[in-house]
Amino acid sequence: FFTVRETLRLQSGYFGIRGNEAWLGEVMERLDLTQQADKNMRALSGGMKRRVLVAQALVHKPPLIVLDEPTAGVDVGLRQTLWEFIQDLNRQGHTILLTTHYLEEAEMLCNRIAMMKAGRIVALDSTKNLLAGSSENWARLELEGGTPPPDVPLVAAADGGWEFCFRDYAELEQLLARLRQADLKVRTMQLLEADLETVFMGIMGRS
Repeated sequence: FFTVRETLRLQSGYFGIRGNEAWLGEVMERLDLTQQADKNMRALSGGMKRRVLVAQALVHKPPLIVLDEPTAGVDVGLRQTLWEFIQDLNRQGHTILLTTHYLEEAEMLCNRIAMMKAGRIVALDSTKNLLAGSSENWARLELEGGTPPPDVPLVAAADGGWEFCFRDYAELEQLLARLRQADLKVRTMQLLEADLETVFMGIMGRS
């Protein structure tokens, strides 16, 4: 029954805050709500209502911001706008607790990550350490000169190339040396480092 601006003023009142029009204006601008400020909430689209919900959570500049899948089912524009704003708040000293099923989102945004399985935390570390602890680095190669010998740990790929899983680059160098000994040349090589989805699947697959 209120406009967007009135809704945010009312939300501010729950925290005993008045006269914060400048901050409310900034929040609405950062979430692209300025043109909707004087519209009734019932007239807004679902995506715009989601933006207002986020704005309500930020009216009192909380030191801890809990976001429970805030981008589930929202448009790309809101997702990008929201993360730019949240990252700015984080740089200003706000702690962000995010739950998400978008692993690329977590990898891009989060400094520390907890993974849960059956209601229990099964991994908790910095994003950097989680990625570094994975052995799922891959090299995809195209070779000239024949087929690799059986003792070379390459797996045939569906596109006719070869794949090699390695933990560190010393193992990759040993593979290349072995290929040179077998008079095989590397035509192309693509390196695929582990991403958070690979780490997640590995951890979830453990007993």
